[in-house]
Amino acid sequence: MRFAMVLRPFFAARRAFVALAFAITAAAPAAAEQVGEIDVDWLGNDIIVEALVDPDVSGVTCHISYFERGLIDRLQQGNWFEDPSNSSIACRQTGPITIGDIALDEDGEEVFRQGRSIIWKQLVVKRLYDADNQTLIYLSHSRQVQQGSAKMAISTVPLYGQDVTWTEGEPE
Repeated sequence: MRFAMVLRPFFAARRAFVALAFAITAAAPAAAEQVGEIDVDWLGNDIIVEALVDPDVSGVTCHISYFERGLIDRLQQGNWFEDPSNSSIACRQTGPITIGDIALDEDGEEVFRQGRSIIWKQLVVKRLYDADNQTLIYLSHSRQVQQGSAKMAISTVPLYGQDVTWTEGEPE
């Protein structure tokens, strides 16, 4: 039996603890559902894949992947409470698109956040709307209290030529 398999209960408990701690400090705008977990080495490090349904845009699903450190890696690195900022995102139309009351300004709005450390670091997904190109833009990045991160990923969902329903009326 692989050593990492023996430590699986620890990893599951850690994920539950981090999720609980984060839920207590701030409620996430949307919840993601884990759809995959890929072992990458014998240290227990994994790549986690989650599906995120946009709460204000039905018919769009984003898949987010990120690296989760195992117990042995945490012992070697000496940083118990933080995972790397690396992430990837891919968003696609998965059904008829109905757009609710979304932010249309340059700042967009946060549709997902997840703690990547006990307190200080978060994985964030923001949605922006590019009216000129009729496109929804999803940006995944890391937010930290002391310093930002240049690690980011972007995905777009084109609305041009699609049958889109705007519940608040199509923007002009």
